[in-house]
Amino acid sequence: MSKQYKEQLLHIATIGKTVGIKGDMKLHIKCDFPQQFHNGATFFTSLKSDITLRDVNLQRGIIKIDGVFTPEDAKKYTNAKIFTTREETRKNCHLEDGEFFFFDLEDCSVFENGEKLGVVKEVERIAFSNYLSIVTDTKLVKEGFAKSFLLPFSEPFKKDVDIDKKIITVVGAKDILEAS
Repeated sequence: MSKQYKEQLLHIATIGKTVGIKGDMKLHIKCDFPQQFHNGATFFTSLKSDITLRDVNLQRGIIKIDGVFTPEDAKKYTNAKIFTTREETRKNCHLEDGEFFFFDLEDCSVFENGEKLGVVKEVERIAFSNYLSIVTDTKLVKEGFAKSFLLPFSEPFKKDVDIDKKIITVVGAKDILEAS
């Protein structure tokens, strides 16, 4: 698998311990879209093999994998990470107005009052809030500002997001940067 392809994969769940005597396994979901996990869904794994889900019970957090019928077979998958692609995520996950995939926000330039403050490195979820982890623009770093800072990705800071142009317009972010 090429490096570029690996970077496009999204870690969306991890398989946990076996449950019962028929090869059931715990599923620890790491994404906001549990609807991706349904009977017949196929994913990549950290074991370098694809899996197809069957008998998915999201309420209990339990799955079965095609071809796995015993606890001994299931144990091979314990702690295996489940991945999907950005394209599959776009196809299978519905966003409401004003919602964005974290991977779409990465590499967006952040502006306040026409001044570029930096570029989004990643989105971090802390408790129940999402934060943009921003690498400060080199011009501002030379002026003595911190090399990076966190900005809540919510009102009143978030003003406008243009994914196509990779631009996020914010308010009050420079105050946070100055305090960093």
